[in-house]
Amino acid sequence: MSADFGRLLKHIRACRRCVDHPTGAPLPHAPRPVLLAETTARLAVCGQAPGTRVHASGTPFTDPSGDRLREWMGVDSATFYDTSRIAIIPMGFCFPGLDAKGGDLPPRKECAPLWHRRVFSSLPALELVLVVGQYAHRWHLGRRRAETLTETVRQWRAFVDAEERPRFFPLPHPSWRNNGWLKRNPWFDAELVPRLQEEVAAVLHPTLGKK
Repeated sequence: MSADFGRLLKHIRACRRCVDHPTGAPLPHAPRPVLLAETTARLAVCGQAPGTRVHASGTPFTDPSGDRLREWMGVDSATFYDTSRIAIIPMGFCFPGLDAKGGDLPPRKECAPLWHRRVFSSLPALELVLVVGQYAHRWHLGRRRAETLTETVRQWRAFVDAEERPRFFPLPHPSWRNNGWLKRNPWFDAELVPRLQEEVAAVLHPTLGKK
């Protein structure tokens, strides 16, 4: 890891913007920014924000959502947390708190404008970004996304087959709350997941199949 990137990660992990200079109401607890990255990463996972378990553990996707995401990707935990190959960069670095119904609040608005361009511009080897959920779709895909999450994910081929680098792979959030969505959209498991696993394997093991 370069010294400059190490300093950037140190600054992010010490960030208190959402408490000291918040956009709207301040974070209701002490910040604990969670992200994993090294400059050699070829694949990035950009999800929503840490939940309560991740806030406690300090490690992203240490919950059932992470188990499902790794299953979709076709990787084990050791591979998933190999920061030399996979960066995990949520839209919000800190657990945003809970709403009145006990669900997670949206990612904090301070994180992405303050840090994301600096982080992603420091990842020169990046080939593929998994954009997980509507907040990541909005930031990374911008006007290219469709009107709904479902339509954006349904158009995954247009993003994956693009000539740009890095390429983007839109996904729904792997939360159990989306079990109904997965049942209503069987093409996701039948068509998208096999291609996702192929793309992930090709990015993480670029020399496989080459002489």
